[in-house]
Amino acid sequence: MSEIADVLAAIESLSASGRRMALATIVAVRGSTYRRPGARLLVPEDGAPIGNISGGCLEGDVADMARLVMEEGRARLAGWDLTADDDAVWGLGLGCNGAIEVFIEPADRAAEAARALRTALDEERPISLVTVIDSAEPDAIAPGARLVVMPDGAVDGSLGRPDVDAEAIAAARDLLAAERSEIRTLAEGIRAFVEILDPPLRLVICGAGHDAIPLVRAASLLGWSATVVDDRAMFLNQERFPEAHAFVLVDEPSEVAKAITIDARTFVVVMTHNFLRDKEYLRSLLTTDARYVAMLGPAARTQRLVMELDEEGTPITEDRRARIHGPAGLDLGAEGPEEIAQAIVGEIVAVRRGRDGGFLKERPTPIHDRPRPGTEAR
Repeated sequence: MSEIADVLAAIESLSASGRRMALATIVAVRGSTYRRPGARLLVPEDGAPIGNISGGCLEGDVADMARLVMEEGRARLAGWDLTADDDAVWGLGLGCNGAIEVFIEPADRAAEAARALRTALDEERPISLVTVIDSAEPDAIAPGARLVVMPDGAVDGSLGRPDVDAEAIAAARDLLAAERSEIRTLAEGIRAFVEILDPPLRLVICGAGHDAIPLVRAASLLGWSATVVDDRAMFLNQERFPEAHAFVLVDEPSEVAKAITIDARTFVVVMTHNFLRDKEYLRSLLTTDARYVAMLGPAARTQRLVMELDEEGTPITEDRRARIHGPAGLDLGAEGPEEIAQAIVGEIVAVRRGRDGGFLKERPTPIHDRPRPGTEAR
C-alpha cells in the first residue's frame, strides 16, 4: 500500500491547491502484464506522474491521454494491446506481452477515489469501490459515477439509478467476500470496475530484539502496518524502530491476545529468542484468528513448543498447526537479520497470495492467476 499512500497524498495535496490532475487506474488485463487491476498513476498538470502502471512501458502514453482528460473534463476508458509476439513489440523494450484497459478520470473524480482510499487506510478495513467505466448506451450513466460499499453493508454514494445501484451493491458484496477486484456488467450493458481496496497488511512482531529492526523496516517499505510487542518497555520506542506503526507493552507474553486486536487479517512473527516467552506468546496467539504465526528458530524447537502446549492443555488442532510457520521464512539460505527479514517477508507474501514461494521459472502456469471469463481486458 505504500505506492497507493503516495498517490493518495498527492491527490489530496493537488486537490487542496486547486491544481488540475487526472487519475489512471488499471481495470482489466489479459496475458502477461507488469501490474494488475487496481494499479494507479496520478498525472498532475505540472510535474512528474506519481505511481506506476506498467514498469515504464506505457506511462508516457497514459500521461498524454490524461492531459486530454484534463482538458475535456470527462473520464475516458483507454486500451493498449501488446500481445503481438514479434519484433515490432519487443523492439520497443516493453516489459510485458499482454493487454490492459485503463480508466482515466479528471480531478473531481480523482478526489472522490481518494476519499474511498483514505477510508480503507484510516479505518483499517477493506471496502469495495464500484466505478462505472463504460456503457453500451450513450445516454446511460456517465463514466466515473461511483459508490462505496463497506464490509458491514453500509453504502455511500449512488450510480444514479436504484436498479443499477442494487446490482452494483450485490457485486461489491460478492467480491468483498472473495477478496478480488474485477469488471462486472450491470443493467443495460453498463460496465463497472468493482475494486476491493485493502488496508495495509497488519504485522505483529512479538519480540523487540535487534533482529526485529530490519523486519520492521522491510514491512514499512511494503506499506505494511507493523506493531512491535514486548514486555520490556526500554526496547519499545521510535528511536529503535522508526518505521513502526505502534508499540504494545505487555506484562506477560500470555496477555498478547488481550492487549492487541489480532484478527484473520493479522500476520504474526514471534522472535524473542526465549523458549518460555515464545511458548506463552504462541499459547495466547493460538486463541486468535491470526492467519499466520511464524516462529523463529529451527524446526525441532517449534515442534517442541507445539508438543508442550498440547500436553499442557492447548489443543493443537489441524487448523492451528497449519497457521504455525516454523522455522519462519522461505528457504533462501538466509544469513543474518537483514536476509532473514527478507525471507520472512517473502513467506508472508506467499501465504497471503496462496503460493508456495518456489522458483517462477519452474511454475507451469502463468505468473498471475487468470482473470475470470468475461473480466479480462477486451
